[in-house]
Amino acid sequence: VQLQASGGGLVQDGDSLRLSCAVSGATVGRYTVGWFRQAPGKNREIVGGISWSGSRIYYADSVKGRFTISRDNAKNTVFLQMNSLKPEDTAVYYCAVGLWSTDVVMLSSAIYSHWGQGTLVTVSS
Repeated sequence: VQLQASGGGLVQDGDSLRLSCAVSGATVGRYTVGWFRQAPGKNREIVGGISWSGSRIYYADSVKGRFTISRDNAKNTVFLQMNSLKPEDTAVYYCAVGLWSTDVVMLSSAIYSHWGQGTLVTVSS
């Protein structure tokens, strides 16, 4: 399984970005995708995730109402739409795949088996 994250960049406070995570090598629709981020000097934290059917979506409280996760199984791609970005959203963002059999989102990064390379999002004030 390989993941390719893209879409990061430098934006200003209040701007929007859309990150993409292209997944290859996994059965279409049969994996959960989590989005995580790691800011300088901080631990990696979950941003959100979407189950393989798309029926279950989780958002961290810090991004709820601003970020939206969606998936296009026809293109094997998951998106993270980030609106109203804040300087505290600055981090390297990672997508990760979990291959468990249940249609749920797991919150722990430790159980996601495959990771993309990360894409840097910088929000200036």
